Amino acid sequence: MGTFAGIAVNSKLTNYRIAQLEKKVDKHNSVIERTVKLEEKAGAFDYRLRELENK
Repeated sequence: MGTFAGIAVNSKLTNYRIAQLEKKVDKHNSVIERTVKLEEKAGAFDYRLRELENK
């Protein structure tokens, strides 16, 4: 019975740690998505600035 209890506790701990890692990955992915959007906007601003400088 002791082995089963150990496995159950270990399983709960593993599931908890996986959930925490999933939260971190979600947060990281959110940062990446926002960074890509900012880079796209920066590129558009750069293009518009060059157009204005050429006029």
